[in-house]
Amino acid sequence: MTTTRRARIELGHGDITRIAVDAVVNAANSSLLGGGGVDGAIHRAGGPTILAECRELRAGRLRGGLPTGQAVATGAGDLPARWVIHTVGPVYGRDGGADGGADGTGRSLLVDCYRNSLAVADDLGARSVAFPLISAGAYGWPREDAVRTALRTLVETETEVEAATLMLFDATLSAWPSSASPRSCPADHAAPARIPHSAPARIPHSAPAHVPHSAPARIPPDPLPSLRIC
Repeated sequence: MTTTRRARIELGHGDITRIAVDAVVNAANSSLLGGGGVDGAIHRAGGPTILAECRELRAGRLRGGLPTGQAVATGAGDLPARWVIHTVGPVYGRDGGADGGADGTGRSLLVDCYRNSLAVADDLGARSVAFPLISAGAYGWPREDAVRTALRTLVETETEVEAATLMLFDATLSAWPSSASPRSCPADHAAPARIPHSAPARIPHSAPAHVPHSAPARIPPDPLPSLRIC
């Protein structure tokens, strides 16, 4: 009898370059040579060895760059993680053709970022992975939809990863009601928010996420399992 395994989902707020996990996911650009936002922060904190490994990938099997939705791993340099998993998110309204937004193939590419990153983590043997909110910065993906897509995909994807953490940085807080913003997580991530891996997520498109400080977070009308925000 085959047992289906899914990651426990943890929701946090803080600096992804400081979290102690097996692998952190980088919202990279297709060049793999660094950029702004999370990409730049990871390269700065991780040091030159990450860029050196990315250059090796570009000189070898990724001469044309990393395609949107795909993922590839390097070492993590000076980060507390062991590996960096680089993935390229879709640009809202552009990637995927005329229907490149939330209702078209652009959404499929965004889902692919999370699924393929988990697949790479499985290949590495990583059991804890931290994700940024992919495409929700300069690439323009609406933040509330980006949160729902990330949570749904992470909950529903089969993986050997035991804990997948979605890290929200300051720029992402507009996705949540102002009275319900998550508090900052310490660097050791001692008290993450948790979604039990055994429960499937049903996250409606029409309802905004609501994450209060003092009560379990719920996304109506079909609530996710209780979250405790650190």
